[in-house]
Amino acid sequence: MSQLEEEYRLEYFETEGFVRKECPSCGAHFWTRDHERETCGEPPCEEYDFIENPGFDEAYNLSEMREQFLSFFEAHDHERIDPYPVAANRWRDDVLLTQASIYDFQPLVTSGETPPPANPLTVSQPCIRMQDIDNVGKTGRHTMAFEMMAHHAFNAREDLDDPEQYAYQGEVYWKDRTVELCDEFFDSMGVDLEEVIYIEDPWVGGGNAGPAIEVIYRGVELATLVFMSMEQDTEGEYEMKDGNRYTPMDTYIVDTGYGLERWTWVSQGTPTVYEAVYPDMIEFLKDNAGIEHTEDEEALIHRAAKLAGHMDIDEAEDMETARGEIATELAVDAAELESLMEPLEDIYAIADHCRTLAYMLGDGIVPSNVGTGYLARMVLRRTKRLCDTVGVDAPLDELVDMQADRLEYENRDTIRDIVRTEVEKYRETLERGSRRVESLAEEHAETGEPIPTDELIELYDSHGLQPDMVEEIAAEAGADVDVPDDFYSLVAERHDTPEAAEKTTDETDERFADLPETETLYYDDQQRTQFEAVVLDVFERESGYDIVLDQTMFYPEGGGQPADTGTLSTDDATVEVRDVQREDGVILHRTDDKLGKGEFVNGQLDATRRRQLMRHHTATHIVIHAARQVLGEHVRQAGAQKGVDSSRIDLRHYDRISREDVKTIERVANDLVMENTSVSQEWPDRHDAESDHGFDLYQGGIPPGEQIRLIHVADDVQACGGTHVNRTGDIGSIKILTTERVQDGVERITFAAGDAALESTQENEDALYEAAEILDVSPEEVPDTAERFFEEWKARGKQIEDLTEELAAARAGGGGSGEEYDVGETTAIVDRLDADMDELRATASAIVDEGSIAVLGSGESGATFVVAVPDDVGVNAGEVVGELAARVGGGGGGPPDFAQGGGPNTEDLDDALADAPDVLRQVLDA
Repeated sequence: MSQLEEEYRLEYFETEGFVRKECPSCGAHFWTRDHERETCGEPPCEEYDFIENPGFDEAYNLSEMREQFLSFFEAHDHERIDPYPVAANRWRDDVLLTQASIYDFQPLVTSGETPPPANPLTVSQPCIRMQDIDNVGKTGRHTMAFEMMAHHAFNAREDLDDPEQYAYQGEVYWKDRTVELCDEFFDSMGVDLEEVIYIEDPWVGGGNAGPAIEVIYRGVELATLVFMSMEQDTEGEYEMKDGNRYTPMDTYIVDTGYGLERWTWVSQGTPTVYEAVYPDMIEFLKDNAGIEHTEDEEALIHRAAKLAGHMDIDEAEDMETARGEIATELAVDAAELESLMEPLEDIYAIADHCRTLAYMLGDGIVPSNVGTGYLARMVLRRTKRLCDTVGVDAPLDELVDMQADRLEYENRDTIRDIVRTEVEKYRETLERGSRRVESLAEEHAETGEPIPTDELIELYDSHGLQPDMVEEIAAEAGADVDVPDDFYSLVAERHDTPEAAEKTTDETDERFADLPETETLYYDDQQRTQFEAVVLDVFERESGYDIVLDQTMFYPEGGGQPADTGTLSTDDATVEVRDVQREDGVILHRTDDKLGKGEFVNGQLDATRRRQLMRHHTATHIVIHAARQVLGEHVRQAGAQKGVDSSRIDLRHYDRISREDVKTIERVANDLVMENTSVSQEWPDRHDAESDHGFDLYQGGIPPGEQIRLIHVADDVQACGGTHVNRTGDIGSIKILTTERVQDGVERITFAAGDAALESTQENEDALYEAAEILDVSPEEVPDTAERFFEEWKARGKQIEDLTEELAAARAGGGGSGEEYDVGETTAIVDRLDADMDELRATASAIVDEGSIAVLGSGESGATFVVAVPDDVGVNAGEVVGELAARVGGGGGGPPDFAQGGGPNTEDLDDALADAPDVLRQVLDA
């Protein structure tokens, strides 16, 4: 075995009479009480044995099984905590979706920086694993949405020189107790413990590693027990399966995962996990799609289900091969098995995907083209395609609502509205995208090469086109398509990590390493703009100096708030502070000149600038609070930038913000300003804050530390490090200036507060009064007058267009001076009109309508030509224009039926037109 072999020789295994064996089929090492057992018990080494033979005391549904688990661990001294959202980027910035219960505690708790909310604890955490999307429905056991029931214990070594460096100390329990608890839970469910198998399977992930155990019962993995105890280290003593080396950590963590869906499935013994988890929805979908089975077909489905553990897109060579092997074992035709199973697999996937969407949209994820929004959109579009394929005609918003109702979300109306909006966007996208596929298919049909996977993914990314749709369109053009079985996993892989934040590449300046952290005074009294301090050090830069003080009132740039400016003065000199930055707790005052090290200074902030920044920062909190009240609780901040003249805030929202929405948001925001409510700050424990206010605290980012700073503005509470006014009335007023869509699913609101709001309003009024003066009407009459002028302008333009067409028709009917020539069996009219291009095109169209070729020239702006050719005449208009334009020193071209061009040599225009009949005949003969 590996270097970790001794890590699995537990005292509990020895006292309970376990033996360690090696599976002759897969080579895995495992522990079992059954001394006669030979294999590890996991597919493909064995089949599922629990189907119609669960071996539990009774059958449980999801909620009953969840309660069994949580109650058991509560009775064994664990504290139950509430689950976190499925959008992990609500409390951490390194991942998008929650994929395991340990995500709730990374990185701050697992690193020991902050304590856990309880220790030990138990939780049933909703999760989404996009990498399983292609397996859903096919294997019988994979669900993209699932709950990870878990118990965790957070330990720190007791032999540390400084145990206080971590937020928890000592050992709660470790490997032996973890396995014992697993056994006891199985026993509480009525399971024969001789059938429970513990497979050794070392774990690595996210820079950590440790021994881990897969827990197998009757052929299915029901739990994983991970003992996170090592961190990546190039000099580490342990080499793990990822090829990296690891060394033991000061902290070590029990990280378990018990799949709620699988435990529920095994307790019921149904053919697949889907019948156990989604029984009502599957019956509804089968009935809606008209799927019925005979008794013989039902029996075959049950037999195939027991072998479905062999089907895994991650491991099987491909799905077709795996299904063929199952068909052989069942002694049935592979095509017959496929036709029987595929509609069912689509039904299973629809049920699961709808639950995934309910989790995503219920937790406030807004579909978009980036991040979690992209993943939600991908699942939604795939679900819609599956519904169309299998013949489910129920509206998708109703199907998602079935799951949202079961999950008890309160924002079901918003969820349905989002789904309806997205389905409509999808239809529009398909119309545009299908034309791109046709073009691509023609290119690949000519080369005989199939459309590659990269092109398929790009078509999906850009146009939402599912691979089977591309296959259908391409087939009509005679092109093939290579669709990998793990297509959707590959797409998700592109988008399952957050965009890398823009960070400076400058390394930390070692000159600041020995300086103490600067004491910040700006939180003590945010209205104060003057202070005294001592110069600790001065550093020269390319343009100016960095002055470090022992304490400061100057706010460093951060959290979307610009830095304060002002002056630093001694008895002998005054320097301007033009910028303020923070580096590892040291605040740098960037000045135009230097001061002496050790000198006492008087700091003076630009008070007007500070007051305006405070107004805008508090106004930002108020605007997002008002937007959530007006648009819905799903609205969350996607970015913000505070300024002096105006500020902006980007909001995640699935629709455009209308003018009525703007007026309502503005009214709600100013009502709060006029209430003159107090703006207060507090520094609670982060777990208490999250428990009291949820993860909507982190609208402006995720702060580190055990205590976090909260800003309270009436009912709005946000974690924030910025400076704020004392009362909302200090803002003066808030004026929304503009709204715009900055990307799909993100709306930007630009606004002004205080003096800036007044100035903006006056600028708008000045523009209105100036327009009124130009139009010679009162300001109130400007809209009606502008509309009347616009309609008159449109009517005049239409009149000119009609007259142009009448003139063109008259010329085409013989009213012009053009010469007629025979070109093959068709008449050509060649004429110089000296009109603009619009008139030339209109006249040429009228001539073609009469069945003749038109060759028209104009010398109004250089020498220009228009050539138009009726259908079924073998003259290429583009070639003719090219020849004529060359004669006047230019070029041109276009499609065979209508082309235009020209050149600068107007003096050669008549000669070129005289040559036109010969050019037409040459092109015809060619």
